[in-house]
Amino acid sequence: MDQSLLVFVTVAEKGSFTRTAEELHMTQPAVSQYVQMLEKSAGAKLLDRTNKYVRLTKAGEIVYHHAKEILGLYTRMDTLVADLMQVASGPVSIGASFTFGEYALPHMIADMLEEYPLIGPTITIGNTAEICGALLSHELDVGIIEGDYKHDKLYVTPFAEDAMELIVSSKHPFASAAPDFIVSTGEMPGETWIVRESGSGTREASDRWFESLGFMPRSMMAFGSTQLIKESVEAGLGVTLLSRMSVRKELQLGTLKAVKAAGTPVKRNFSLVTHAAPYHTKAVQVFIACLQNGSWSR
Repeated sequence: MDQSLLVFVTVAEKGSFTRTAEELHMTQPAVSQYVQMLEKSAGAKLLDRTNKYVRLTKAGEIVYHHAKEILGLYTRMDTLVADLMQVASGPVSIGASFTFGEYALPHMIADMLEEYPLIGPTITIGNTAEICGALLSHELDVGIIEGDYKHDKLYVTPFAEDAMELIVSSKHPFASAAPDFIVSTGEMPGETWIVRESGSGTREASDRWFESLGFMPRSMMAFGSTQLIKESVEAGLGVTLLSRMSVRKELQLGTLKAVKAAGTPVKRNFSLVTHAAPYHTKAVQVFIACLQNGSWSR
């Protein structure tokens, strides 16, 4: 591993030569020497340094961004080589969409750790755009997204189908209608629709559904959390289109109702996203196998 890159990234993140020396167990002059070596190699000043602060220059921002990616690749390489002689163990950094990450992934992780207790998963929850961006910058080993995503440096493989339905409060007039009642397209525009933020797979599915039915809601609120949407619908603020998986408990308790509507259920895929590189650590391979065998759905 290029020590000068590690030192430079640590200085940028700690904002201090002194704290970097403490973190990396070296002297402050040694930290300065590594930074100077990197600046000489880059042919540009990378840090603005005063008695009060240490800040990245414009050139420093470019080097920092690429240094993070390079260090991530170094770590991945070392782990793959060490993996050849070891059982499945070590870290797995997982990025997951809100729906799958919050309502299915915990059960799958629990099952996986029963058989592979030496694997150490870390989970980041985000929308599709955030997860794929983190994969591209090598901050994650694997991602799980809602819907589709295309990038020449990522493999996107659907592994399960999800069903989304019109969800309303148990006190909403739609909920009290007869069981065979179907909400018509003409009744939908007048409702306040509570949707996810742009960049979310759930929002993408909702927008496609609106478009397929030929209307856009006159009143719409966008929230960045599925839990917040559920609470808002339950409070009577509006209606929503959500995965049945994400409202399983509320449907059992009767606080929310899934009602039939034109064009529902809306089908979409959950997809596995990995780097285009052909190698994965054994820990990542085990995670992918558990995901594809459907243990999370039990």
